[in-house]
Parts: sequence; structure tokens; C-alpha cells
Amino acid sequence: MNSTPSANPIAQANKQLVSEYYAAVWNARDADATTRFVADEYIQHNPNIANGRMPLLAFLAGFFQQLPDAKFKVVRLVAEDDLVVAHSLFSANALNRGTAVVDVYRIQDGKLVVHWDVKEPVPDSTANGNPMV
Repeated sequence: MNSTPSANPIAQANKQLVSEYYAAVWNARDADATTRFVADEYIQHNPNIANGRMPLLAFLAGFFQQLPDAKFKVVRLVAEDDLVVAHSLFSANALNRGTAVVDVYRIQDGKLVVHWDVKEPVPDSTANGNPMV
């Protein structure tokens, strides 16, 4: 994962929190770890998940069952004030080209409190020859 050191210790702590969240919850598949990372009153802007940590837990249960080999490879994290942007490659399995994902999190009191995301499938090729992630 590429990340440029920040002079702001809060931004660095927020990036570390998001990095650990991906590692523990999404890649290690530890849904119970959400209690360490996600606020009870989590505001969700992904249209497929309701607000709150409990709906996220319900989503994770189905997600982990349907996609047992799924992984996120976080390529870069950018932090400013209480926001962290994660640019990652999501792969459903080893044969999947993947999906480029940008997640934006707002952090308060050491917990994720708001989430937005945008996703785009990785094509076989690009007109410019540049990777999406």
C-alpha cells in the first residue's frame, strides 16, 4: 500500500484505523471486529446497506457466505481532517479481474461514522494502458 507520511498525527491515526479495518473485517472476515472500528450510529451512503453497525453486520454475513474468497487490496489511503479515502482493488476470487473501489470514511472519536463508496469493474484493457488501481 502506498501512503505518503502526513505531518498531521490525527490523519495518520485515521489512515491506520481504516487500514486495520480492511485487514481485520474485510480480509480476515472477522465481522465481530466491526465493534472496534464502526460506530453504532454508522451513516451509510451505499444504497444496499441501511444505517447503523447492525445492518453492516447483517450485510457482512451474507457477503462472506456468497464470496468466501473475496479480498480488498488497499493501494492508497489519503487523509485530511476527519476524512480518509481508500483506493482499492476488490477481487471476488483469484480468477476475477476485480473492481476498482473508492471508499470515503468520516472518522470521529476513533470510529468510522460515515461511509460513501463508488465502484467500477476493471476492464480487460484501457484506451490509455493505465491500470485503474
